[in-house]
Amino acid sequence: MEVKNAHFLMSNSDVTKCPDPNKPEFAFIGRSNVGKSSLINMLTGQKKLAKTSSRPGKTQLINHFVINDSWYLVDLPGYGYAKVSKKSKEKFQAYIVDYVLKRENLYCLFVLVDCRHEVQKIDLEFINWLGEKEVPFALIFTKADKLSNTNLAKNIASYKAELLTHWEELPPLFVSSSESGLGKEDILEYVDQFI
Repeated sequence: MEVKNAHFLMSNSDVTKCPDPNKPEFAFIGRSNVGKSSLINMLTGQKKLAKTSSRPGKTQLINHFVINDSWYLVDLPGYGYAKVSKKSKEKFQAYIVDYVLKRENLYCLFVLVDCRHEVQKIDLEFINWLGEKEVPFALIFTKADKLSNTNLAKNIASYKAELLTHWEELPPLFVSSSESGLGKEDILEYVDQFI
């Protein structure tokens, strides 16, 4: 799939105010500072579509983008270490849950994981919760350019091993780098099969 056009549609914090569910929807989520905005910009070929920031937790709303006039890309707030108040965090965690469970046209939730780190408890808890709720999801290992091929393979293997202690089979897995464009084709091809 080639992304020919991508534009911002709307932001909100209420799933009932999201656009009409008349197009397939693919959402992106991950811990704060996982490189989500950079990945979205890389996939769409636009440098400033999603706002990147050196300050984790910049995304605090459900952001809808229309891609090729045929599907929605959704940028969700990160979970985890963002420096926002506890009250604010609880509020947006509630609407993330609402969105993930109630959005009827959500075809896949891409969960982003920083490949440089060992399995994080918060990621595992979120992934297992998605499984319990039967939410379709895939994993994207980000920042692959920051590791040697050997360390990258080692980290992904240990992640898979950890997941297989909880899961009978692994979800779809992708490896990406916003710097080099690694993973762009594979992720967009995966999306394309649903459209």
